[in-house]
Amino acid sequence: MRLERITWKQAERYFKDHHTAVIPIGSIENHGSHLALGTDFLIPSHLTGAIEKKCDVLIVPAVPYGVADHHFGFPGTISLGYDGLRLVLEKITDCLYRYGVRRFVFLNGHGGNDQAILDTALQLEDKGALGALLNWWQLAGELNPKWKGGHGGGEETAAILAIDPSLVYMEDYMPLEPQDISAGLPTSGVKTVRYQGIDVTVQRHFGSVTPSGWFGPDDPKDATEEWGQEMLQKVGEFITGFINEFDKVPLEERK
Repeated sequence: MRLERITWKQAERYFKDHHTAVIPIGSIENHGSHLALGTDFLIPSHLTGAIEKKCDVLIVPAVPYGVADHHFGFPGTISLGYDGLRLVLEKITDCLYRYGVRRFVFLNGHGGNDQAILDTALQLEDKGALGALLNWWQLAGELNPKWKGGHGGGEETAAILAIDPSLVYMEDYMPLEPQDISAGLPTSGVKTVRYQGIDVTVQRHFGSVTPSGWFGPDDPKDATEEWGQEMLQKVGEFITGFINEFDKVPLEERK
C-alpha cells in the first residue's frame, strides 16, 4: 500500500490495525561518469515493488535527497547535509508516529545517510518505537559475496541495468584511477589509505579519491542486466521476509 495513492479514509483504516511503515531513502549524487545521479534513489524505490506484492505494509514516498556533501565536486549533486536529512526524517516519523506507526523500516540506498537514520531510530526508541536500517547494497553482498561492490561500480550498475538500461551511459565510462596522497600512503578505499598493511581513515572529497566518480573492486564494465535482476530479486525477497518478521515485534509505548 502506497501512501500517495490512498485517501485519508483508507489511511485511517490502515492505521487502526497496522503499525509498520517503510521509508525509502536515497540521494542525488555522482555515481561515476556512466551512471545516473539518481541511482541511490531509484534502487530503493524499485525494491518497494517487491515489498508491496508480499507485505501488507504502508510504503511512504521515497526521500530522494540525502547526505552527499563529499560529492560536491561533481555537477548535479544535491545534498541536504546531515542536519537537513535528520530534520526531514524527524518530521516524517513524527507524523507517522502520530497516526500510530511504531515500527519504521528505513530502506536506504546511500551510506552517507546512515548516521542520520540511526540517530532518528534512537529517538524513536525513546518513544517506544523501533527503527530498522536496511542498506540494500550491503544486503546484496551478504547474500552473495560476488555481488559485493563499491560506489558506482558493477553492483550498482547491474542494478540500474535491471531497472532501466537507458540510465547507464557506458559511452561516458572512465576507468578507475585512485589518487594516492603520497607514495607511502596509497589509497585503499574511499575514506582510507594504507600504511604498513593497515587502513587508516583520511577523509577526502570523492573527486580527490577518484576523478571518474566511481570506486570499488567491481568494474562497471562487468555489470550485466541478468546480474542485476537476480540480485534485486534476492534482495527484495530478503527485505520482504524481514519486514514480515519485524511487523510481529511487540512494543510498549513509553511516556
